Amino acid sequence: MPPRLTHARVWSAIDALARRYGLSPSGLAKRAGLDSTAFNKSKRITGEGRQRWPTTESIAKVLEATGASFNDFTALITADSRSRRGTAQPIPLIGLTQAGGGGFFDDGGFPVGQGWDQIRFPRVDDDNAYALEVTGDSMQPLYRDGDVLIISPNAAPRKGDRVVLRTTDGEVMAKILVRRTAKSVELASFNPAHTNLVFPVDRIDWMARIVWASQ
Repeated sequence: MPPRLTHARVWSAIDALARRYGLSPSGLAKRAGLDSTAFNKSKRITGEGRQRWPTTESIAKVLEATGASFNDFTALITADSRSRRGTAQPIPLIGLTQAGGGGFFDDGGFPVGQGWDQIRFPRVDDDNAYALEVTGDSMQPLYRDGDVLIISPNAAPRKGDRVVLRTTDGEVMAKILVRRTAKSVELASFNPAHTNLVFPVDRIDWMARIVWASQ
């Protein structure tokens, strides 16, 4: 049976095409003559949490700009992820406190640049997945110093998910997504003694889902 066409697979194919030509998703969008934020992770989900798909026009412009064929693109979409599940894949790794510094992520929240270590991990169906190592005790009792969080930037965060986000002033934090609207995002701490935080959406650079943690 062919793999099911999903929102995550289509966006992963765009990300894979960008990497094939040595570009970030933002760089691919600019080369195609689109707004530089068109392929940012923040544009893949609406403010109400609904999935936003790339348009056929934007895909056509990407193929024209890169010289890739439609068959190249569909091959990336339909690549069977099951063939990768038995083999550990290298995943970029940095400390959670380092993630707030510049140069580690592009403006869509995807890992770029230098300074990453690597771990091997077999269980993430996301070519853009990366790992953050917890430092300190700010996320106890759920996560402790030395725990590793696997982050999937292509997985759409939903209410109740554990997420990592970075604010526009460079602060990176792990929280629980309580509510997201077109204007604000409400987050809960892992420690129930702490009150919820509410951020206007324009204060959040990016937000990604935690899909696994070593505990």
